[in-house]
Amino acid sequence: MALHQGKNVTLNKIMKSERAAKKSKVYVKKPNGKVTVVHFGDPNMKIKKNIPSRRKSFRARHKCDNPGPRWKARYWACKTW
Repeated sequence: MALHQGKNVTLNKIMKSERAAKKSKVYVKKPNGKVTVVHFGDPNMKIKKNIPSRRKSFRARHKCDNPGPRWKARYWACKTW
């Protein structure tokens, strides 16, 4: 548990976003100690990660071998795939 804008939140747990523009969100702690929210995913698209060719394409396109830091959307998008 951590504090974000006055409320207790669970870190590193993917949840549904209330924003219309994004599908998912996750609260993460940056190296400077601040808790931030990362929104990712397109609400108008289905993932279809059970199709091997789509999965391979997505992971190659987003460079999921090295997804970057936890406070970036690419890290969490790769994690869901």
